[in-house]
Amino acid sequence: MKRIVLIILLTLFIGCKQKTNKEVNAGDGDDLKINKVKKRFADMESNALKEPYKGVFTEEGNYDNLFPISSTGVSTKPIVNSAKLFLNSLETNQYNRTTFDINDKEWRKWCNVDNGIYDRQGVSLKEMNKAQKEAAFSLMQVSLSAKGLQLSKDIMKTDQTLKELNNESTDYDEELYFFTVMGEPSEKEPWGWQIDGHHLIINYFVLGDQVVMSPVFMGAEPIITTTGKYKGNTLFQDEQNSGLAFMKSLSIDQQNQATILKSKTKNSNVASANKDNLTLNYEGLNVSNLSDSQKKNVLDLMYKYISNMRDGHQQIKMEEVTRQINDTYFAWIGDTSDEAVFYYRIHSPVVLIEFDHQRVVGVPNTDDGKPSRNHIHTVVRTPNGNDYGKDLLRQHLEKQQH
Repeated sequence: MKRIVLIILLTLFIGCKQKTNKEVNAGDGDDLKINKVKKRFADMESNALKEPYKGVFTEEGNYDNLFPISSTGVSTKPIVNSAKLFLNSLETNQYNRTTFDINDKEWRKWCNVDNGIYDRQGVSLKEMNKAQKEAAFSLMQVSLSAKGLQLSKDIMKTDQTLKELNNESTDYDEELYFFTVMGEPSEKEPWGWQIDGHHLIINYFVLGDQVVMSPVFMGAEPIITTTGKYKGNTLFQDEQNSGLAFMKSLSIDQQNQATILKSKTKNSNVASANKDNLTLNYEGLNVSNLSDSQKKNVLDLMYKYISNMRDGHQQIKMEEVTRQINDTYFAWIGDTSDEAVFYYRIHSPVVLIEFDHQRVVGVPNTDDGKPSRNHIHTVVRTPNGNDYGKDLLRQHLEKQQH
């Protein structure tokens, strides 16, 4: 098991230098090697947190007044009430580990890797009793759409599958997902919640009746489960197939404009953990050059990710991205064959979406060093300073000071 874990540690997407299996060959020093890799992840996070939050920007800078404080007309009272019920269900020790100040760096302390590598804050589902679990899932249910909740649960199932495939390794478990709450749940004051675990991170900020759901990391391995407790569990086929179908629907000239690399040979995510202050320029095909029907197809593809938000607020977000459609870019890495592995990115002033086929690392004896359709990462961010609702929070605090 340690051999498998060690290989996983050194092939993950978030910027670690790739090493060969020979270099990480198991032996008497396995624990020491694993501890070194764990320290490397901790150091990456520590170094990222030394920088004050800025957000994801292009080199040209930001747009003005992208995220004004305003009324959406979509009540957040059900979310507030569920959060209060969840907090009230916790024991004192659990409560103290779960609650943080609204401006706490805990917002930025998340990572998609498994629990053998990364130490998480808050209280996990595995620690909770039945009533507490019901309260935690109730908070997710009222915050997400039915689709978003089901996808979250299906991602958790994949961790159980990895546990089965890796000799019941304690690094994996469908309940090793940790909840934290920042600020005090309120219909007027800013607050939010986070779930953090392997392949599933949701940051959820609330101010009045406004919601910002980002950064969101959703991924899975295996994508199609063929054995065990959750045999048949299947994820991200719509995001995968619709992305490929859209790319193939473009003209050859448009495909050439969209393509930033023709060969997909490695993990390609750029906006994952510890990338809160990423500088990322627009690349690929400018959507403003597309026909109205093609623009609608881009919006439909974006909706597959935004629709993980609760009803009402997903419509508010779609109105926001639609207003920016002519400043939106679609970028592609890989080919367009029917069974292609690929990466695509949709980047606008108000949303950044990534889809990436990753190298298989958790399913034993299947890693050939190449990206696979059996391991997928997706990322959704709010560029120009509003991940974690930071721009809304800034405006709120400035208003309070006057």
